[in-house]
Amino acid sequence: MADARSIGIFDSGIGGLPIAKQVRSFMPNENLIYLADTLHAPYGEKTEAYILERSLNITDYLLQRDVKAIVVACNTATLVSIKALRERYPIPFIGVEPGLRPAALNTKTGVIGVLATAKTLTSQSFHDLAQRVAMGAKVEIQPCPDLVLLVEALKLSDEEASATVQAYVQPLLDKGADTIILGCTHFTHLKTVIQKVVGETVNVISTEEAVAREVNRRLQQENLLSAQQTPGSTLLLTNSERSRFKQQVDTLWGKAAIDTF
Repeated sequence: MADARSIGIFDSGIGGLPIAKQVRSFMPNENLIYLADTLHAPYGEKTEAYILERSLNITDYLLQRDVKAIVVACNTATLVSIKALRERYPIPFIGVEPGLRPAALNTKTGVIGVLATAKTLTSQSFHDLAQRVAMGAKVEIQPCPDLVLLVEALKLSDEEASATVQAYVQPLLDKGADTIILGCTHFTHLKTVIQKVVGETVNVISTEEAVAREVNRRLQQENLLSAQQTPGSTLLLTNSERSRFKQQVDTLWGKAAIDTF
């Protein structure tokens, strides 16, 4: 059976937009509702109880809009909340987690660097993931609170962005990391700057394409794919200042319908 209901996608801000773009690319006929919880960003500085509460509230809101599946397009919210969400609600939830498995397969030096929020890096879920998939590679971590703020401010390619990235990645390079994982979806917006700073010999890994493939697989598995032949609609929502959100969307997405919730 075909299902024309929307796919819900949420993040603490605009970090999940690259995932939404990949979902749109893989599934051009699906309807998307993207929710930026900007009023409560950044999640990486919040308690686990707070992040779980926000995830539950957002899920309830998206279900009121009759979504058929939800993409938790945030590493921190995935690691903290997705188990509880899957236990509580009957729809598919697709999360995002740091790309430790592909990093472990590709490293030559045996040292992997992870850029992420402090909450992600200190979570038990991240520790368990590293233990399970790192395959003996040494995992060096680097909390990067300022990078989320740079992205939200659209400082994506200026001198401040380069200098801030340099300060965060240099300790990882000094420890021998030849693979850098972007462990926060916001950081994908800075991937070009990060690659330039670390050099072409260092592999920079993000996971938005893998997440989109998993969304497609899960919806196909659950018989939830849309059968419509026309391009799907996209609605981008924020609970913060609409004019600022419009500027972010115009820069990072292009023309799209936006609203507040």
